[in-house]
Amino acid sequence: MLETTIAAICPLDEPAMTAARHLQARLTKPAGSLGVLEELSIRLTGLAGACPPPPPSPAALAIFAGDHGVHAQRVTGWPQEVTAQMVANFLAGGAVVNAFARQAGASVTVVNVGVATPLPVPAPTDTDHHPTGTDGPDVPRLVVESVRLGTRDMTVTAALRREEARAAVEVGIRIAGELIDAGAGILLTGDMGIANTTPAAALIAVFTAVDAAEATGRGTGVDDPTYQHKIEVVRAALRRHDPDPDDPLAVLAAVGGLEHAALTGFVLGAAARRVPVLLDGVIAVSAALAAAALAPDAVGAMVAGHRSAEPGATIALRRLGLTPLIDLGLRLGEGTGALLALPVVASAVRVLHEVATFDSAGVAEQ
Repeated sequence: MLETTIAAICPLDEPAMTAARHLQARLTKPAGSLGVLEELSIRLTGLAGACPPPPPSPAALAIFAGDHGVHAQRVTGWPQEVTAQMVANFLAGGAVVNAFARQAGASVTVVNVGVATPLPVPAPTDTDHHPTGTDGPDVPRLVVESVRLGTRDMTVTAALRREEARAAVEVGIRIAGELIDAGAGILLTGDMGIANTTPAAALIAVFTAVDAAEATGRGTGVDDPTYQHKIEVVRAALRRHDPDPDDPLAVLAAVGGLEHAALTGFVLGAAARRVPVLLDGVIAVSAALAAAALAPDAVGAMVAGHRSAEPGATIALRRLGLTPLIDLGLRLGEGTGALLALPVVASAVRVLHEVATFDSAGVAEQ
């Protein structure tokens, strides 16, 4: 599945992009006045191979959840059980991501790709505050595709075996395909996993060749001693494995997480189907680096939803050549930043569909 998906990923359609540039130049506005939105609309046109491109709707968010053996190194103050508890919260509709998804009209799929502890039964939904209902399209659904119960401690051994990393990547590919087959016009990335910013930092350090200190952030907000320890943990893992960025699967296996690998496949699956994928924060962009290493043309399908407060996210976005659409100091994850950016993506496409040209509006050009 992985090789077939990679083979299906092609460059952006240059004639379509040229048509979009010409259309942008004829719209009733000063050239370049919409800034980043203009280039985004051109890229989305190239992805679709049609000018204007189809509206990016409906939107489908997939939250990939997994646990991490490196949690044993005390890189966070949160207990590992919180991963499973938050999955239950997602399913009950009570998390921030659920509120934002309802506002954006996006579906939510939660994928258990490697949660280490049993999932608690979701609490009954308080429909006065979390109106998910019981059987409507806005009800989050759970997909169980567990590759293993969390990763191994990457400071002791490889986090995953190569075949486990591949299996997790292919989970992401399958989920992307299922959502697109169900009609999704844009995919959004989400994640949940206590301690997952530690493997994200390791992935970013490998794929961008920066020091662990540059790629590592405070995650859920650790204190200074824990932050310094976290940097040393990332360095220790990189020293132990010395991952080769030219072998992305080996990198994911050595220092990645199950949700990172699944998100890598999710991005590849979207790119293969020429559907845009709106990236969330540092976990998503670390996975996007792996996807780009596997298939460089996959970057054409990527849209950076926001600039995470995690320093590694900016480094990763710079390497990918992506401009984040919003910058609000977010570091929650879950898919929240991607959901907030969704209306911006929709607006970029709507311009090409609805704004009059100088000729059609009878407006004089400069």
